[in-house]
Parts: sequence; structure tokens; C-alpha cells
Amino acid sequence: MICRHCGAEIPDDQLVCPECGAEVQIVPDYNPLDDVLAREVKGSVEGATRQIQTDDLRRYRRDTRTQNVNATRVLGQTEMHRIRQEYRGGAARSSGSAPRRNTGGMKNVSDSRQDGRADSRNQPGQKRNLSDEAQRQRRQKRLEAARKKRRNLLITIFCLLALIVVGVVAAYQNSYTGMIRKGYNAIQSRDYDAAQNYFERAVVKDKSRPDAYVGQAEIFIDQDDLDSAEDVFLTAIESQPTNTELYQAAIDFYMDTEQPAKIAALLQGCEDTKVLNAVSDYISTAPEFSLEEGTYSEVQEVSLTADSGEEIYYTTDGTEPSAEAGTKYTEPILLQTEGTTEIRAIAVNSKGIPSVSVSKKYTIEFPIVDAPAVTPSTGQYSGGDQITITVPEGYTAYYTMDGSTPSPDSGSTQQYTGPVSMPENTQTTFNAILVNNDNGKSTEVTTRSYITTN
Repeated sequence: MICRHCGAEIPDDQLVCPECGAEVQIVPDYNPLDDVLAREVKGSVEGATRQIQTDDLRRYRRDTRTQNVNATRVLGQTEMHRIRQEYRGGAARSSGSAPRRNTGGMKNVSDSRQDGRADSRNQPGQKRNLSDEAQRQRRQKRLEAARKKRRNLLITIFCLLALIVVGVVAAYQNSYTGMIRKGYNAIQSRDYDAAQNYFERAVVKDKSRPDAYVGQAEIFIDQDDLDSAEDVFLTAIESQPTNTELYQAAIDFYMDTEQPAKIAALLQGCEDTKVLNAVSDYISTAPEFSLEEGTYSEVQEVSLTADSGEEIYYTTDGTEPSAEAGTKYTEPILLQTEGTTEIRAIAVNSKGIPSVSVSKKYTIEFPIVDAPAVTPSTGQYSGGDQITITVPEGYTAYYTMDGSTPSPDSGSTQQYTGPVSMPENTQTTFNAILVNNDNGKSTEVTTRSYITTN
């Protein structure tokens, strides 16, 4: 054997280490595997049903450090078998001698074997039965405690969830979205004062979001008051001129209420590039005129142009044009009537959104030539003398011989085509005019009086 304290070899017939003097204690001869197995089973069951606590670890380390150096040594099965064989051999050799004394309180090997077997048959089994029952009771208590703990945990979780739900509902009811929903419910009930109150509270919570303003406008739309609904958006935009969402909400309002013509005026007043880029699909560029407004002495043509894909509509009486009430532009507008003409035009994009209308005024005043030259001058002449009218290029001369004012539409007026003979023995009043061939404008009248004799 080897001393477990100093490592020296101990003779088989000695029970004390010759080097350090430590006593060798031999476990009685019974099968130690029974107790080992019982301890292992017990430890396995406890270990499977109980978590290792920090105190257990500390206790294990402390017990290990303070373990008695003279603790009983447990021999292995092979070593025990070798000791038995050697002991039996010695006993056989000394048969006939007196029985060996039991020194050091050791039992006879056979007695030890019998006692060990009796202990292994009786005590371990009984201990195992008691241990199993205790283990079962402990497990039952742990299961009951676990069920109770789980039940209490579920109740706690349920209560917490209920509190959370109540809190979420309360927070939602007082949130921006909750106010909006309450406002619309009030509109459906035609309780417009309550609806207005809810939407105003929503504005206080967040004035930048458009939903509350849309709700306020909806109050007036529901009462067929589109002007007041429009004022809601215009007022909000006035205080937030860079809020893209407000502009989009106003545009949606105009589209829903079939007032697309007002979108151009709304965006015309916007100076924020970010907003204009965001709503660029709703922007139509006003047409451009080829002729500057002013006064002209000749017939004029006016051309209109717009961005690609846009259609142009115009009027010439000063009224607002539209796709329904205007003339679609297809060719230049001819100004050939003397007077003032106001041309108003719009461009309409692919979404049907019109631009702002633009207008220009043109005045046509054709020049008036002097009254026509008529020869001979007033006087007394012989019958048959010739009366001549000088006609400039681009004019036609008309005359009468009864003293009336010449007019191309009058039956007494004659068109001058050449010299006219004076009537004989009479007094004649000869009146003549020139008419512009382009515009029909007449000159002043030239009057001559003739007295003719034979």
C-alpha cells in the first residue's frame, strides 16, 4: 500500500506508515459500491431537481480545504480483493496455531465480511427507502411551490398587461390621433362645436401636421361652406409658409371640391423652393405672348406659347378662360378691328391643373388720311365740266351729289371710278370721302358747290 499522506510504501502486515506514522484505517469488508451507488443516486436526484446555489459552492470549497487529514481511506475493490487473498493465505499457513488476536480493534476478516454483508443487506436498503420517500416529499413540495410561484407570476403578468392596456388606451385617447378620431366622430353626429374643439386640441399638440386642419375644413364642407373651409388652409399656410404637407392638403381640398383653378393662385404665392419641388406636378406655367401690349396702327397677330404637354385656352373679351369656357389656341390671334382688345389665356397641364391667367391689352388705331382732294373748287361752271377726286393707294372714293354724307352702305352714294360730269343749269352740292380698304375707316367729307349754266 502507498501512504496517502507522505507517499511512502507501507508493508502489507503493518497498519502504521513507517515514515510519517499516519495510521492506516481499513474499511470493514463489505461491498462499498452499495453506499457509493446510494450516494450517487441521491446526489443525482437532488442535482436534477435543485439548482446549485452560491452558498453550496462556498460550503464545498470550505469543506474540501478543512478535510481531516486522518480521514478514513476507502480501498478500491481490486485492492480489497488482494488483501483478502493474502490474509486467507496467511491464515491457512498458520492453521493449528491459536486464533489471531484482533489488534487495533480489527475484526476477523470473515466476521467483517459477514457484518458488511449484513449491513449491506439491511441498513443501506432501509436508508434508501427512507431517502426515496424524503426525496419524493421534497419533490412534491418543490412542485407545489413551483406551481404556486407560476400562478402568482401569471397573475402579476396579467395585472401588468391590464395596466399597460389601460395606459395605452388612455394615452391614445388623449393623443393627436385620438383627438382626430373623436373630431370625425363628432362630425358624423353633427356636433360641430365638439368637433372643432377636438381639432383645435390636436393643433395645440402638433400644429405642423395637416390632419387637424383637414378635419376643421371638413366641418365647413359638411355644411356646404367652401369659402370657410378654404380659409382654414390659407390661414394655416400663412403662419407656416414652408410646410409642404399643408400645401398638399390644400391642393387635395381644391381637387376634391372641383376647384383646380385655385391651385395656381395658391402656388403662385409660394416662395419656398422645397415646397414647389414637392408639388411640381400641380404647377402649370402661364402662357407667353409674342406681342407686347400697346397701341398699333396696323392689323396685328398675337402668338401664345406654353410648356410642352400643356394646352392653351384664351378669351378676347376680358373674361376668365377655362377649358370649358375658353377657345383652345391652335393658331395666332388676328387683331384687325380698330379698338382695344384684351386677351386672357391659361395653360392646362396633363393633370388638368390650370395655370394662373395672364392678359394683355392691344389697341388698334388705323391712321386717318386727309379729306379727299376734289377739283374743280366751288364755283360757277358750264354744264358738262368734269369733277375729279384724287384717290390714294389702298383707298376707295365715294360721293353724293344731293348734299348727303357719302356712305358705302347708302343707296344715294356712288363709288368713284373716274371723273364725274357736272349737271347743266343747276346748283349741285358734291360731297366725297375716302374709305380705307383694310379697315373700312372713312375720311372726313370734302364738299364742293357747283352752279352750272349753258
